[in-house]
This record gives sequence, structure tokens and C-alpha cells, in this order.
Amino acid sequence: MSRNAIALAIALFAAPAFAADYTQAPGSSLAFAGKYQGEVFTGKFPGFVTKFSFDPKQLAASKLDVTIPLATAGTGNADYDGELRGAAFFDSAKFPQAKYSASKFRALGGNRYAADGVLSLHGANKPVTLEFTWTPGAKPVLTGKATVKRLDFGVGGGDWADTALIPDAIAISTKVVLVPAK
Repeated sequence: MSRNAIALAIALFAAPAFAADYTQAPGSSLAFAGKYQGEVFTGKFPGFVTKFSFDPKQLAASKLDVTIPLATAGTGNADYDGELRGAAFFDSAKFPQAKYSASKFRALGGNRYAADGVLSLHGANKPVTLEFTWTPGAKPVLTGKATVKRLDFGVGGGDWADTALIPDAIAISTKVVLVPAK
């Protein structure tokens, strides 16, 4: 092998790994579900924004950032929504947004992955793992689920801390349609 060929080989292997950059497209959703006095309730966070750098072959270079405006949280029930956005739960006047950031990714087999990240919510920062399926294509789709323990974040404290009324574990689900970032 010539010196030039060796130098080229070293340069190729030493080149930094870059993941593809994506932004959220229409058709995306971020939802939550729980129970209140045994009855299931669901809600959505319209207006959330996702930025994603991802390549299944270069997980170490991947990064996920989600910004969630809490004042948009809605269940379709005016009584629930007022409480949800109020001081006892999200306190969206004081904490207008939540953020989820992940930079550690694991392959789970097939097109399934886990993003180990940190959720910043209601003044607390706690680890949360998002397990997701990656569907590649011209408009790739991330479909994921996580569980958030609301009391770890001080959400629904005081009289609402009773887990017989509302369980601590809240299910989060998302479908994020993506397009290449410009």
C-alpha cells in the first residue's frame, strides 16, 4: 500500500461520525394518559417541537431534543384542563415549557431503540427512557412510549399526591413525522 493510500484510509476511519438531522413535520403527536378515580383520561401537547439527529449505524452521534409548551396541554375536559395547567399540576404560568433531551441511544433489536435522556419539568430534571420504533424513508417516523412518574417532578402534589386518585405513573406516547433539516 502506498503512503497516500494509508493516509486516505486513516483519514476515512478518523473522520467524525455525523447523524442525519431532522425536524418535526405535520402529522406528529405527543400524548399522555392516566387514570382519575379509576377512569382513564388522555390528553395531548399541541405545539411541541422536535429536533432529531439520528443514524441507526451511528447511535453515539445521535441526539433528540423536544420542547413541550405546557399551557397547550389539553384533555378535552375543561375542568381537567384548568387543573392540569394550574399551580397544582404543570403550573404553566411559572413553568411554561418542559424539555426532553437525550444523547445516549441503545439498539433494542430490529428497528427498535431506546433514548436515555433527561426530562426537565416543573423545575425538576429526572432521567426518562423513551423506547421507540424507527421507520426510515423520505419522511421517517419515530413512534415511541415512555413512563413518567409525575410525583418525581412535583406534578399533582398536595391533595393530588394521593395515588389512589391519580396513579404516579403517566404513560407518554408519541408519533413524530420527520423531514430532513434544512
